[in-house]
Amino acid sequence: MTEVNLKSQLGNLVKLQAVDSEIYSLRAEKSIKPEEIKIMETAFEAKKTHLAELDKKSLDLQKQRKDKELELVAKDEGIKKLQGQLFSLKTNKEYQTMLQQIQDAKADSSVIEDKVLELFDKTDEVKNEAEREKQKLKEEEKIFLVEKKRIDDRVKEIDDRLAQLEAQRKQVLPDIDPKVLSQYERILTNRDGLAIVTVKGNSCGGCNMYVPPQVINLIKMYEHIITCEMCNRILYIDEGA
Repeated sequence: MTEVNLKSQLGNLVKLQAVDSEIYSLRAEKSIKPEEIKIMETAFEAKKTHLAELDKKSLDLQKQRKDKELELVAKDEGIKKLQGQLFSLKTNKEYQTMLQQIQDAKADSSVIEDKVLELFDKTDEVKNEAEREKQKLKEEEKIFLVEKKRIDDRVKEIDDRLAQLEAQRKQVLPDIDPKVLSQYERILTNRDGLAIVTVKGNSCGGCNMYVPPQVINLIKMYEHIITCEMCNRILYIDEGA
């Protein structure tokens, strides 16, 4: 390969690298978008689950309250029954025993009443919390949908741009020798989308490895493709810099 040809080839590789760098960057950005949506969906679903748990807790508390109310009614009916039997008793001992049973039943009834009131308060508390969560969820759903649309729109932008870049890439490829292109693309794959780098003041633009003056001279001779000893990327000198 002549000097002019190799210099020209490196120039074409630099053009191709500019396109490929953007392609790799956009593909990397696109690859994390599904995970971003998944994280938002997971967080949103967790809040929906929490709201469902609050609704269930509210129903459970209402059921407990109704059960206690029925228990209270049964207890009151039992007290009335005992009170009705008082005047049919024949001895004072039986009378005193019945009075004690009535007092015990009333004490039990009082405990049940307190429990009913406690369940009323807990039910109201959970209902209010559920209502606040519903309002928050409505607002967060709006935010979620806006963010999801923003991500979807960005993915579409990326796809459109990638299509443009692929078209640009195809325009550059015919000007590159197949062997040179093969070496470039092998390095591109192994070095995260960066195959050719400029030497910046005696340092490799890819890994910052020191590039000796004799190697720089070899690059400037354009007789062979010179690669970095450390990262194996193709080196070139940006003569316009």
